[in-house]
Amino acid sequence: MTQPPPDSALRDRRILLVEDDPTVAEVARNYLRSAGFLVDEVTDGFQTIDSVTAVRPDLVVLDRKLPGIDGTEVCRRLRTFTDVPVLMLTALSATEDRIDGLESGADDYLTKPFSPRELVLRVRSILKRTVDESTPEAPFALGPFRLDASARKVSRGGDPLELSAREFDLLAFFLKHPNQVFDRETLLRSVWGWEVGDLSTITVTVRRLREKIEGDPSHATFLTTVWGAGYRFDVEEADAESAAEGVR
Repeated sequence: MTQPPPDSALRDRRILLVEDDPTVAEVARNYLRSAGFLVDEVTDGFQTIDSVTAVRPDLVVLDRKLPGIDGTEVCRRLRTFTDVPVLMLTALSATEDRIDGLESGADDYLTKPFSPRELVLRVRSILKRTVDESTPEAPFALGPFRLDASARKVSRGGDPLELSAREFDLLAFFLKHPNQVFDRETLLRSVWGWEVGDLSTITVTVRRLREKIEGDPSHATFLTTVWGAGYRFDVEEADAESAAEGVR
């Protein structure tokens, strides 16, 4: 199987690989290292939490089924103190199991058995959005929200929002494209970088994002559903103009 060539912009980014199956861990480790990543390894959930604090990885590749505490619980605990991106590995292909992983705060998932090449490409896809070395974008305001995409910070009414990597990417996309309707397929391509994927990923991430930006997530006023069409980020016209003007 052809190994994707190293990406110089992502070389030496640190990956924490959490996998208790030695064979799977060896294959994943070899491919990630060949792609230019630094790889640290642990084999259970409790070690994962300690290692994220000690090592401060750029991304965690997390097996869902682990001794001690499982991957979904590990991810929930991580989300209480860090927004490090999490790519979850699962041997369970049912939609509800994938949704469970996303609901716990994972940014992406990969179903076993997986292609090691796809693992590398998924890791790169996430990191390219969190480690962007392109020209910095100027911060701007839209309604009560202030976005600093280059620093990956966003606030509402002056209060910082604690978002996962994918939640941040989705909110940033909507803030840059207010009052426009996007179907789930378009969001999957534009935000996740996938041409094909499980559309429930979008549904779950929208739900999680609403819980963090809406006063009442069950009656959204910003991130609204346009039935049969997709989602739209609603703002007043005057607020939309402030986005174009930027923050002075």
